[in-house]
Amino acid sequence: MGVLTQYLLQREDIDLKLVELDGESVDYLLTHFPGMQGRLYQADYLHLDIHKLFPGPYRVIGNFPYNISSQIFFKILEDKDRIPEVVCMIQKEVAERIAEGPGSKTYGILSVLLQAWYDIDYVMSVGSGAFSPPPKVQSAVIRLRRNARTELGCDAKLFKTVVKTAFNQRRKTLRNALKPLLPPDFDTSDPVFDLRAERLSVDDFVALTRKLDR
Repeated sequence: MGVLTQYLLQREDIDLKLVELDGESVDYLLTHFPGMQGRLYQADYLHLDIHKLFPGPYRVIGNFPYNISSQIFFKILEDKDRIPEVVCMIQKEVAERIAEGPGSKTYGILSVLLQAWYDIDYVMSVGSGAFSPPPKVQSAVIRLRRNARTELGCDAKLFKTVVKTAFNQRRKTLRNALKPLLPPDFDTSDPVFDLRAERLSVDDFVALTRKLDR
């Protein structure tokens, strides 16, 4: 209903493009905010060719639909070299997972993949009372700012596979969790294989990926 967008519309220093899938919402927005005319696209962000809207770098700002927030982040990762910043409200437990460091039980796949490329700030929690009607879940705002990393230092595709495979069986040590990726004669005597995925930092996963890519 334009709760966030009405403030962005007041900014004359930005090239604002808006994406909304729901037809009723689009009609409402155009009726109540004439300034959206020509800027509002009725589309599914996950299937939108964003490069047609922004040929250069762009920032992603929004209250993400909670049921597809992870998919949105994966799309952002695909275009990470053109997205210097993301500011969004998502479900609180997802926000905590993304911002958490190694050693936590909430630290997971998205934590590692996003932290590899972005510095992440947990900005604030948002209680259910801020919504009408109040949802059953809590919310939070996070900010992602592109870090200085230009290369992972390992095969990026294998890195993603290693991270996902390690966390898919997070209660197992890496020696067992990564078995599907290891050749029969692979030496797993390195102490890192005694650890569980949640203990490894981004750099640890990079080093692990290099070990497996021999």
